[in-house]
Amino acid sequence: MKHKAPLFSLLVTLGLSACMEPQPAPELAEKPSTDFNVETIADGFASPWGVEVISENDYLITEKPGRLIRLIKGVRAVVQGLPDDILAEGQGGLLDVRLAPDYAETRELYISYAYGTMEANGTALYRAVLDGNELKDATTIFRASPPKSGSQHFGSRIAFLPDDTLILTLGDGFGFREDAQKPDTHLGKIVRLTRDGGVPQDNPFLGQDGYKPQIYSMGHRNVQGLAYDAETNTLWEHEHGPRGGDELNVITGGENYGWPLVTKGVDYNGARITPFEEKDEFISPVHSWVPSIAPSGLVIYRGDMFPDWDGDALIGGLASRDLRRVDLEKGKSVGETDLLSDLDARIRDVRLAKDGSILILTDDAENGQLLRLSAK
Repeated sequence: MKHKAPLFSLLVTLGLSACMEPQPAPELAEKPSTDFNVETIADGFASPWGVEVISENDYLITEKPGRLIRLIKGVRAVVQGLPDDILAEGQGGLLDVRLAPDYAETRELYISYAYGTMEANGTALYRAVLDGNELKDATTIFRASPPKSGSQHFGSRIAFLPDDTLILTLGDGFGFREDAQKPDTHLGKIVRLTRDGGVPQDNPFLGQDGYKPQIYSMGHRNVQGLAYDAETNTLWEHEHGPRGGDELNVITGGENYGWPLVTKGVDYNGARITPFEEKDEFISPVHSWVPSIAPSGLVIYRGDMFPDWDGDALIGGLASRDLRRVDLEKGKSVGETDLLSDLDARIRDVRLAKDGSILILTDDAENGQLLRLSAK
């Protein structure tokens, strides 16, 4: 059985989404691009969504319309062997890409994408071996269920935990926000999987009646930022709120983050979604944004190039068209800086390079850019 969005939700979906909402950014300390070295590594990408570093001058870039690009020393190749059921509509398409922790030995990588049709779709996870510019031994190891209609809120960020399990973020499908609180659907959840798509035997809801066994946490809206910080053994995520109420959270297995029963945002027509901004039974965000910045991409900075940023969150802003640095001290937010707003670019992904520089992927339908931010 699939979920079908009500007509009103579908109309709103066609006109509005958190990542497109034009809202002014709050007053912040600013650091323009002139305070850093900003190098264009490559441009001309079509709606790029995720970037992964294979080695120095060797990158993988996903394009939402359904292409995986390998960029080696400026030379591009289209990687063959992608799944044949990619739904490249709305916010759907080819989304995140991550190398396995043992990629040097296995050449294994993972790709998230929207699967299906406009009438029945969801988020899927694809595993393959990269052989030159071809994906081999490829298979889809997870599909969110039940499928739903529409083309919004797929989540889709991937991260690995030190126990060799992986985390995949999902969205609530936009028109199905109440499902984020329902245990028998993957909508509005974060899931934890084994590397072959199975269920880890210590998953928090495994064996509980009515729960999808893959669920790691619930009560999420649209999670487009995910990072595991090995130094503090902390899993971080951020998610889009509606009109306001974007959140930065620490994720703990078995917890509920409240959407849509608590939020600092309002609906796109200005109506209250809930009278509650927080409740004791739900985990409150470490940091939130009102108005929305529409966050996408997340790293917890660990490197020598920017020592003052150690342990801070770097977050791309789509609506705010900037890079945000949230100053984190002992798991708490103590400040925020607006970086690179003078570039006036929608930032879709943020990654940490091996030398401590920051890779930034800008979102544009025809001329997305891969940039490197380094210290002067």
